[in-house]
Amino acid sequence: MRIGPYQLKTNLIVAPMAGVTDRPFRVLCKSMGAGLAVSEMVSSNSLLWGSEKTLRRANHEGEVEPKSIQIAGADPKMMAEAARYNVDQGAQIIDINMGCPAKKVCNVMAGSALLQNEPLVQAIVEAVVAAVNVPVTLKIRTGWDKSHRNAISVAKIAENAGIQSLAIHGRTRACGYTGDAEYDTIAAVKAEIRIPVVANGDITSPEKAKWVLEKTQADALMIGRAAQGRPWIFREIDHYLKTGTKLPPPSVTEIKTVLLAHLVDLYEFYGEETGVRIARKHISWYTKGLVGSAQFRHQMNQLTELEVQRQAVNDFFDQYLEYSERLRYTEEESEGIAA
Repeated sequence: MRIGPYQLKTNLIVAPMAGVTDRPFRVLCKSMGAGLAVSEMVSSNSLLWGSEKTLRRANHEGEVEPKSIQIAGADPKMMAEAARYNVDQGAQIIDINMGCPAKKVCNVMAGSALLQNEPLVQAIVEAVVAAVNVPVTLKIRTGWDKSHRNAISVAKIAENAGIQSLAIHGRTRACGYTGDAEYDTIAAVKAEIRIPVVANGDITSPEKAKWVLEKTQADALMIGRAAQGRPWIFREIDHYLKTGTKLPPPSVTEIKTVLLAHLVDLYEFYGEETGVRIARKHISWYTKGLVGSAQFRHQMNQLTELEVQRQAVNDFFDQYLEYSERLRYTEEESEGIAA
């Protein structure tokens, strides 16, 4: 898939997720097969641009190109200024957020709330496209609620304004993350416009990825929650799409290695205090489903020191591997006796 001058190495994109798709996570996902990773949303309010949070969200230092920054807001002029500011800071693609369903975003008429006002949608996309000389992409939902699905109309507005790629989460704003994704709506949009369409929503496995591509005829897939604690999902999907065969799941040893490296990046990026706090949710995601992980996660949330947290992760995986090895020997001995 191509966005402007950028040919993506795969047609798999990391969805922008507040509190998740920071630079360490984007770098990791790209190393695992994602062709593009979109930043957490950056406010169009210039009063916030100098804040530590906003500066971190726009930090792409050392990241594999292309660098995509998502901006959010409801005022065309402010959105245009935000786009120019972020391009000056190194953004190579500007993504407009009209998909976030969070109340604090929608209550200020930003995110998916904008889908209620098509003239404003048009004013924003036209202003942002005119403001910068880099590709502008757009993320939307299928509509405001099930009685007001207007993705096709919004898609045509976007295409006519010069938007170069459209990502669609297959739910309305009212649906949040409940129910099943509406792939029929994504397919209908794809049939109506010429710019690349990216399908998003409930893509959790290589098989589902292939099915969604065939169902929607989309040009690419955007993956969000399924990548939390599973950054290797991108290489698994890419391999399956190219070969029709499945890669073996990562070993527990590899999970440990990836997690520990991720923790180092988080500590360096955020500093010790914030890094330890941010790391907790990632540790929880990586260890979900492993024997003893529920108790471990509860204990982990009580730890406040970097070295203590890192050692606890080491100890958990070492104990898990030791338990697995004992279990394997016990099973082999049982099979020997049975034989």
